[in-house]
Amino acid sequence: MARYIVDSQIDNHEKYYFIREQESQDIVLLPSKYLMHKKRSKLSPNTIRRSAGAISYYLNYIDETGIQLDDVWEMPYDKQQEHFTDYLIWLQAGLHSGDSYKKKPYNETCNAYLKEVFRFYRFSGQQDESIKQLKVLSDMRIIVHNSVGVKRTLYRNTFHGYLQEKGHIGKTIEQDKIVILLKACANCRDQILLLLLAETGFRIGELLGVRYATDIDYERHLLYVNFREDNENGARAKNAEYRKAKISDATFEILQFYIEEYKDLIFQQEYLIINISGDYAGKPMQDSGVYALMERLQKKTGIKVTPHMLRHYFANARRKAGWKLELISQALGHRNIETTMRYLNISDQELIDVSDEFYRKHQSIYEIDKLL
Repeated sequence: MARYIVDSQIDNHEKYYFIREQESQDIVLLPSKYLMHKKRSKLSPNTIRRSAGAISYYLNYIDETGIQLDDVWEMPYDKQQEHFTDYLIWLQAGLHSGDSYKKKPYNETCNAYLKEVFRFYRFSGQQDESIKQLKVLSDMRIIVHNSVGVKRTLYRNTFHGYLQEKGHIGKTIEQDKIVILLKACANCRDQILLLLLAETGFRIGELLGVRYATDIDYERHLLYVNFREDNENGARAKNAEYRKAKISDATFEILQFYIEEYKDLIFQQEYLIINISGDYAGKPMQDSGVYALMERLQKKTGIKVTPHMLRHYFANARRKAGWKLELISQALGHRNIETTMRYLNISDQELIDVSDEFYRKHQSIYEIDKLL
């Protein structure tokens, strides 16, 4: 049984995460202080929850190995390198989950957990007046250019020992499968939820935070993402951003039908997407309810779908329709074009097809016919 667990508490609609020692039920002070630091830095609840998970995995790992956090600071370079490399191997084997038979995490995921541990060490080192630093983190200078050619120099600490990443690309879903899922929905609330995710590219937290009175332009068929920290259902826009998306006329008609169908529940509160039955009818829907809905649809149709798969569908559908990469990136709310590129599932056959088309139009580009 894991010694350290992630716990949370809701206070005045705000969710706070902390690390608890399971046997004594005591809160572990320094990691919990770090999570509060992330909360004050305006990071989303989901981001903080993932950080809490990563820190709890590491605390359980060092507990298994019989060392303390302070011991790691004092290790010489080669021992620190070995310590963190062994931690990556431990994660890669799936031992952090307590079940080695479960699907093993991707190397990218293991690296992300370790990077969070390094951020925790950096924070804890700054709590000390001497400002301690890990020996395995070396300074690296990166020169980057933004979209308009302005050069920036970034300074980062790096670790020479991360697992090799395979460039994992998230899964998307095809349009014909979305049609099947829509037909399998039990009500128009479920249908409009799928449609809005597919047509806006919003993250699930962004869509669940939409308020029907202030975040919808009913004349131009626009939905707005507005950053708020006080949403009743804990929904929140990432990166404290504001943006908008246009939906189709057909989807807007279903949206209007949904609002009319459940107006007695919707108009009692502020949010567009609500629970329509059960003990929580009329309450804003939470992401757990969305995932439960999608699991029911999968059992009914055999088609797996998640909010993020619909976000990938949005990106790929727009690319195939001829949208520029910069527009897709902006629509998704990405800070970096590189992130958007990971959403685009460009197949080998597609590269062959565009090559054939290029040569068809420019077959005489090298005047080869004159060489024969």
